[in-house]
Amino acid sequence: MAVNTMADHLLFATDHYMDNLHDQTAREFDYTRVLKSGDWTLWQHAFRNRLADLTGLTRMRELYRDVPLNPRTAEVESFPGYSREKLYISTEPGVEIPFYLLIPESGTKPYPLVLTPHGHGRRGKEVYVGNFADDGERRESLAGERDVALQAVAEGYAVIAMDVRGFWEMSREEEFGKSKVSSCDELQKRAFMYGRTLIGERVHDMGRLIDYASTRPEIDTSRIAITGNSGGGTVSFFAAALDERISVCVPSSYYCTFRGSLMHVPHCLCNFIPGVMELGEMYDISGLIAPRPVLFVNGVKDAIFPIEQTREAFAHTKMIYEAIERTRTDLCELYEGSGGHRYYKERVWPFIRHHFGH
Repeated sequence: MAVNTMADHLLFATDHYMDNLHDQTAREFDYTRVLKSGDWTLWQHAFRNRLADLTGLTRMRELYRDVPLNPRTAEVESFPGYSREKLYISTEPGVEIPFYLLIPESGTKPYPLVLTPHGHGRRGKEVYVGNFADDGERRESLAGERDVALQAVAEGYAVIAMDVRGFWEMSREEEFGKSKVSSCDELQKRAFMYGRTLIGERVHDMGRLIDYASTRPEIDTSRIAITGNSGGGTVSFFAAALDERISVCVPSSYYCTFRGSLMHVPHCLCNFIPGVMELGEMYDISGLIAPRPVLFVNGVKDAIFPIEQTREAFAHTKMIYEAIERTRTDLCELYEGSGGHRYYKERVWPFIRHHFGH
């Protein structure tokens, strides 16, 4: 009796399937179409509006524009060199964003602001402010330089370190404290059913936090940077693309091509926007940040955002920046860390300092 083996079965031809999708899809906002006309303002305006629609952000802004922030303070603590407040604000009816606000003790007020969205760590914002659960979490986090909020306040900036929707205090009760890292999958499924996405919801949350920051006299909201690692890099990238109040963007361990990263290796469902490839590749979207300063930080050994595809994307981004702002060469950089999927602070703070003029 013959025994069936894998070789006897015709498996789904994923490579051919992906080639078909790629070849049959024309990107509506392919940046190369604007290189000759040079009408970047019109291109950015139309593209930003369409991307906001696709992520569900447009509808959220319309629905929740008049929802009061209702800030409430849960605690205030002092640490060497800075104070830390824990606060909550409303982002939509019945939904709050928990966050820490770090304010330096010295320096000249008002302070520039740094938003620090975290990545796929179960305890979210706590790691970024150095509120470690135990010595193991401390060692692992510091080895990956993930105390990003502490780095920022040490530079003399006000910092907002929030829980990103789906994590820690913004996770569902069913996942909180359980073995699951986040509520990303469950929240994304529900968002999809109503024409929304977690990326759009998270960008909306960043906007609400900027709204709150503008009520604080210690903060200079004309100078806002956003930086985070991995999933925090995703939020940083899309928030800067969709919210022009952000002055400087530094996404870490995210920038690549969609085809070479999200569609090449497994990723969390929260990364996906249905239909985005009909609008543009990741490097097309980077043109929505231009000519504001952007620093992409990636590890050369990052297995889920391969460096070769990151370099390919960056070459396209450089062309966009050179076309939009021909007189400056310091607005767009790629920094390559020597290791894998982690934060690399070495170039981050000099870049932000330079563009804040601080």
